[in-house]
Amino acid sequence: MKVPISLTVNSVHQTQEVEPRVLLVNYLRDTLGLTGTKIGCDTSQCGACTVLLDGMAVKSCTVLAVQADGSQVTTIEGLSKNGDGREAALHPIQEAFWAKHGLQCGYCTPGMILTAYDLLQRNPNPGDGEIRHALDGNYCRCTGYQNIVAAIRHAAGLMKE
Repeated sequence: MKVPISLTVNSVHQTQEVEPRVLLVNYLRDTLGLTGTKIGCDTSQCGACTVLLDGMAVKSCTVLAVQADGSQVTTIEGLSKNGDGREAALHPIQEAFWAKHGLQCGYCTPGMILTAYDLLQRNPNPGDGEIRHALDGNYCRCTGYQNIVAAIRHAAGLMKE
């Protein structure tokens, strides 16, 4: 038995019927085709599935799609969109990850960027320790985190401008 949900994803209103057990990550990937949100572990350990739910970073593998009913969801695809859903320039955090080599294979990058977004909304000038603490639930198997921390520090500066 399916239930109706209505939510806004990347500034676009969505209304569908979903099975009550569908995870938000699967809804985003399979129903909406937003594959930037990754499935890395299925156990809420890696953070690759992180999205913004009403502005806060959440692991979308731990949220049912029906729980997001009535909410605003932003995925990595939506971070660089205008309020009307059209493409815009890269977000400063995306620019910083590129400029400071904060990615290698890129699998963890969407979750890292959205976690960084949440952090910088709450704390626009975090120190390295605060950045590392915020990233505690996001795993990267390639970079060793040094360039990721540098990218987030750089993004904080870009966002002040």
